[in-house]
Amino acid sequence: MPITDFLERNARLYPGEIALTEISPQYEPEHQLTWHEYNLIEAAEGEEYRREMTWRSFEEDANRFANLLFTRGIRRGDRVAILLMNCLEWLPIYFGILKTGALAVPMNYRYSAEEIRYCANLADCSMMIFGPEFISRVSEVKDEIPLIHNWFFVGKRSDTPAYADHYASMIHHCSPVPPPVEIADTDDAAIYFSSGTTGFPKAILHSHAALVSSCQTEQAHHGQSHSDVFLCIPPLYHTGAKMHWFGSLLSGSRAVLLRGVKPEWIIECASREKATIVWLLVPWAQDILDAIDRGDIDLSHYRLDNWRLMHIGAQPVPPSLIRRWKSVFPHHQYDTNYGLSESIGPGCVHLGVENIDHVGAIGKAGFLWQTRIVDEHFCDVPRGEVGELAVCGPGVMRCYYKNPEATAEVMRGEWLLTGDMAREDEDGFIYLVDRKKDVIITGGENLYPVQIEDFLRAHEKVKDAAVIGLPHPRLGEIAAAIIEVKDGMTLTEAEIEQFCLGMPRYKRPRKIIFADIPRNPTGKIEKPKLREIYCGVRLVEAETTK
Repeated sequence: MPITDFLERNARLYPGEIALTEISPQYEPEHQLTWHEYNLIEAAEGEEYRREMTWRSFEEDANRFANLLFTRGIRRGDRVAILLMNCLEWLPIYFGILKTGALAVPMNYRYSAEEIRYCANLADCSMMIFGPEFISRVSEVKDEIPLIHNWFFVGKRSDTPAYADHYASMIHHCSPVPPPVEIADTDDAAIYFSSGTTGFPKAILHSHAALVSSCQTEQAHHGQSHSDVFLCIPPLYHTGAKMHWFGSLLSGSRAVLLRGVKPEWIIECASREKATIVWLLVPWAQDILDAIDRGDIDLSHYRLDNWRLMHIGAQPVPPSLIRRWKSVFPHHQYDTNYGLSESIGPGCVHLGVENIDHVGAIGKAGFLWQTRIVDEHFCDVPRGEVGELAVCGPGVMRCYYKNPEATAEVMRGEWLLTGDMAREDEDGFIYLVDRKKDVIITGGENLYPVQIEDFLRAHEKVKDAAVIGLPHPRLGEIAAAIIEVKDGMTLTEAEIEQFCLGMPRYKRPRKIIFADIPRNPTGKIEKPKLREIYCGVRLVEAETTK
């Protein structure tokens, strides 16, 4: 069955029950609200503090959008881009696209204008839905995306660009009846973006069967029941957040989309909404614990007895953090999941709440998955030795869209090479050792060194540049730029920081080091040597380098 069938089932079984709640804490009024006010309040700016959607409305809005897409010529196999911050409209739009037989193409909300252009053209998108945060970026490149002739804007009608149609106004006139489209498990469903060591995004093609398998894996791992409430904070464009939410879809349970990551907001939302499952990134968990230690959060002011599971993913999890968390929240179950977009997100490796004694491991093969640790010849290495982690399961991508060479590099029959080096202990638990690729994971987001290096080399005084990840106690890693200055020139950190304002904030190096760049005889940067030299550098300065 296609994944859209689960939404139709929930609308039939739980039509009046709440499926999605959106909380925008930045618009909360200053005075203490009664529960009735809390459910109805709208801020003076016209922004709603709290919005809700029933399963029936979810299904009907998805159908309305699907029928609207038909009027614009969208058909089976077309590709429709989604460029939105988390909001109540995100998932109905996603499912509306799927209901037409077209492919949903979620985009990273941190993409620059050039990255938006590149990815939309790479995926052959013929339509884009975007929010107010992206008006300037989309407007800058819209004429360079020749296949897109229809643009839909999600936001205030008065802010709608002249070249776009207002989403809410348009679907209001469309039928809420499901479109007459037969969708098979084998049909293509979505394209997600990843990137390799070159820094150029690759388009990852997944089927409806892969999406359904992620529902089953997530529900098997975390046991979502109809009474659960999932607090979703990470962005829905990412396979991580969406595929964890798929457990709620399978169980017909409520999810809360929190638009903000302040520790007080997370704890307040978990308390008010009676969340039972909360998925955090490492920095957010650390910020919550730090706020509790400082006294900024007094847990006695909140009702958190419903919260049963805290799980973390997207980056390596320090065991010390989990020990600290369990000391503050001893009744919480803890879990971590490993995955990648090529494996339809988290769950191909899974620790399990019963294995708290193996904190530090990413776990064992997840539900419906198999794992191997292999050498360069794709032969299993002896247990305890380091090799590359390979996974096999129903969520493995079909291919990198329009990139057979890259597909061949990572696929071995039905097995996917992850690019991560790992080892397996005597109990069968897998531990990550290092990444085969040079991707830097900072606060759960991937940074691609080549992109930053190319940008830095454009500076008139820079002879060469290399970017590596340095350990960081909160973010996991930070990007450090080693810069070789042209002969006879002087260059300061302030000049580099000013130059880097031309990059998205999350890509800017947190530490600048002026030194020679070692290269091997073939011209490649010797990054292992750089890591050996600089990973011992004190990181206190990094906190003041913005």
